[in-house]
Amino acid sequence: MSKDFSGKTVVVTAAGQGIGRAIAEAFAQAGATVHATDINTELLAKLTAETGIATTKLNVLDDAEVKSVLGAIGPVDVLVNAAGFVHAGSILEMKDEDLDFALNLNVKSMVRTIRAVLPGMLDRKDGTIINIASVASSIKGVPNRFAYQTTKAAVIGLTKSVAADYVTQGIRINAICPGTVESPSLQDRMRAQGSDFEATRAAFMARQAMGRLGTPEEIADLAVYLAGATFTTGQAYAIDGGWTI
Repeated sequence: MSKDFSGKTVVVTAAGQGIGRAIAEAFAQAGATVHATDINTELLAKLTAETGIATTKLNVLDDAEVKSVLGAIGPVDVLVNAAGFVHAGSILEMKDEDLDFALNLNVKSMVRTIRAVLPGMLDRKDGTIINIASVASSIKGVPNRFAYQTTKAAVIGLTKSVAADYVTQGIRINAICPGTVESPSLQDRMRAQGSDFEATRAAFMARQAMGRLGTPEEIADLAVYLAGATFTTGQAYAIDGGWTI
């Protein structure tokens, strides 16, 4: 397993903050040429100013834009799909439009990006794809996360399907399934649950067996590992502080 990605081109979606940004930084530190993409241009500008990583605006909901942006980058060695959204609520509380959006962003965006880079990987008989899923998926049932959990389970199925189709052609694809990770998105969800932020935070921490939240950097370490793990494909890796023990 190599941690030297010199000469490799890495594309990361939703790289403006949180897990996506940490992954972009980790690959840059490993020597890769990183293209960090996001819909939020302010976050991208901040990332470039602070790290020097090249950034590009990309709306992963737009198939034509995905094809154009990724096509302009050229051959991609590593694709990291980190875009996603967490809806709250049970099946009875969920609106149909919430599920439609979750499917579009959490699942179909990965279909779009994979279809854009996979032909080039197949031409070279080499390429790796990493999808950010969740332990809230087919791995573990979590209350009030119906749309999110349904779509993240689909991400694991998507990952295994692509792995099975192209395992003999030099393509490796794996899913990372985080537990609760400290991020701007998590903080927003905590604030949305009520006025007692600290109590909400304590409850999130308590469900991790280690008694703490994960960090984006810990997820990034696994992403870099998987990108260099040349005998690994079609797997869903839980990284959750022991939540699923």
